[in-house]
Amino acid sequence: MAQFDPLGALRVLLDHRVRFIVIGGVAGAAHGSPLITQDLDICYDRNPDNLKRLAAALQELHAKLRGVDDDVPFILDAKTLKAGDHFTFVTDAGDLDVMGTPAGSAGYEDLAAEAMETELDGLRVLVASLDDLMAMKRAARRPKDLAALEILGALRDEISGT
Repeated sequence: MAQFDPLGALRVLLDHRVRFIVIGGVAGAAHGSPLITQDLDICYDRNPDNLKRLAAALQELHAKLRGVDDDVPFILDAKTLKAGDHFTFVTDAGDLDVMGTPAGSAGYEDLAAEAMETELDGLRVLVASLDDLMAMKRAARRPKDLAALEILGALRDEISGT
């Protein structure tokens, strides 16, 4: 298993000019959440050119489907990415989940409208807003998401001064 290196994965995505928004635990941390995450979650723009760039970035990261036997045929290209929406990969930079339409959102354009540009160790990336992160956590309804929802709500209240 590769060591978790979200900055390494982000660097490759940016090098390939992939249009994406950081969501999940890394986005929460960018807003100040103390929760630790062991994967990088992104929402990607599903336009054809971006799918080609995303496929190239994933190939550079040696992405393999997580939890699937190596003998299961999988061609990592724009056509495959277009045919699906959510993919969970293990990469040279650790676990990477790529979602076209995360639960609780209408996808990239929806999230981009409220996303904030932030710097993570010198890398300029778009990060989903706290409200959008909370909507995604609410929609996912897993116990860990509901716990994170409490922390994100407290962060939002602290930031807004309420």
